[in-house]
Amino acid sequence: MNIETIVVGAFQANCFVVWGEAKQAIIIDPGDDSECILNFLQECKLSVAAYMLTHGHMDHISSLAALHEALPAPIGLHPRDLAWAFTEVNNMPPYGVPTKPAQIERALEDGQSWQDGGLTYQVIETPGHTPGGICFHFPDQNALFVGDTLFAGSVGRTDFPGGNSRALKQSLQRLRLLDDDLTVYPGHGPTTTMGIEKQTNFFMQG
Repeated sequence: MNIETIVVGAFQANCFVVWGEAKQAIIIDPGDDSECILNFLQECKLSVAAYMLTHGHMDHISSLAALHEALPAPIGLHPRDLAWAFTEVNNMPPYGVPTKPAQIERALEDGQSWQDGGLTYQVIETPGHTPGGICFHFPDQNALFVGDTLFAGSVGRTDFPGGNSRALKQSLQRLRLLDDDLTVYPGHGPTTTMGIEKQTNFFMQG
């Protein structure tokens, strides 16, 4: 599996382009800078298999509509985040309200398994940062895309609308059950491992 991290937007969010031998990419959290993402896809001669969203905050979805118009593919988002992601609730400078794509086909739920571009991955619900926050687990590749649920040495904020610190704590305890050697790809900042976060991240303790 190939993983390209493209840091986008004013909040320096990580957009991940994930693909295998089929050269069909899964775009995770296209938050901004659609031209940059499109240029990378063109340079690598990649088509798009799906757009998958870890949560609905504007810095993770703002280029979604433009990308989907240029390269249509199924979009996945949890219904609890879809309810507000394209409304004034999600209006934060310098982004503004994200444009809603014509169709969002996939209502993501805990335990779902998806196959895109020859890759298989599962949905893990991890609410707290947002009501519909999720992670994408690629077990065969030992990779976990966590959005803003977990960062290297920290966690996502819960003081935005819909945030819930108690729910986030429960989500982190659920992630603690995963293998230590799992590579963790956060929505902001550097890659880490589950083992490192269990050992050093205060919010992952106990």
